[in-house]
Amino acid sequence: MSYYNYSLRQSELYIDRSDKTGNSNYYSQWLSNILVLLSLFLIIATFPISLLFCTRMIKEYERAVIFRLGCCFEKIKGPGIIFILPCLDTYEKVDTRTVVIEVKPQEILTRDSVTIRVDAIIFFRVFDPYLALNKISNVQYGTRLLAASTLRNTLGTRTLKQILKEKDTLADMMQEMLNLTTNEWGSIVERIEIKDIKLPLHLQKAMASEAEATREAIANVIIAKGEKEASISLKKAADLLGKNPVAMHLRYLQALSQIATENTSTIVFPIPIELNNYLSSNN
Repeated sequence: MSYYNYSLRQSELYIDRSDKTGNSNYYSQWLSNILVLLSLFLIIATFPISLLFCTRMIKEYERAVIFRLGCCFEKIKGPGIIFILPCLDTYEKVDTRTVVIEVKPQEILTRDSVTIRVDAIIFFRVFDPYLALNKISNVQYGTRLLAASTLRNTLGTRTLKQILKEKDTLADMMQEMLNLTTNEWGSIVERIEIKDIKLPLHLQKAMASEAEATREAIANVIIAKGEKEASISLKKAADLLGKNPVAMHLRYLQALSQIATENTSTIVFPIPIELNNYLSSNN
């Protein structure tokens, strides 16, 4: 029975508070309407001087969010000339152009226990000025901090080889993760770029030595392959000249003519072996 009385008492208090809140909102709305009427009367009475205080210019890439007596209008104003009520309205301008944010270098420990230093760049823009002003105090600062945290969490679960090989894929993944939160703030991340990945000095030297050794091995393989092909060609030429003595003499004369054109000194021609054999056989 006591529990029932307590619940009933709480319900009465809730109803009483709701009534007070409703009455407060009613009186606030009533007072707001009176102030708006007085402001309009003042504008009409001081026209056209009042135009200097009632009109504002909003640029093409800007949008204006108007607050009247602390309450924000969901309807966004601009671009062009907008109208405000003096003493009652205030407005905030929001830039809707794409903004470039440079994330501070992050020290990240990869999954294979390698410490790397990563720089990133974010391209984002505001698509809903109302949310950008009312959901977060500083959308640009919040996006920068969120990007730094996402960068550490994403790259920290990958090995160094995966980070270097799948840099573009990881950037797209981080973009999707960022947009899950930034869309609630009225902004969208259009692109994220991993600008630089710095490795420890000893690891840079080790990787450079490995790359140099790989290049030398490839060069040695190419040289060996060339020598093999050259030896095969020489063997074929030797076999061909051995089978045809006339071709051998022609090659001999060609070599002598090349020597004669390059050097102007006296040349002693050796007696061909076939001629020597012929003379020996006659004797």
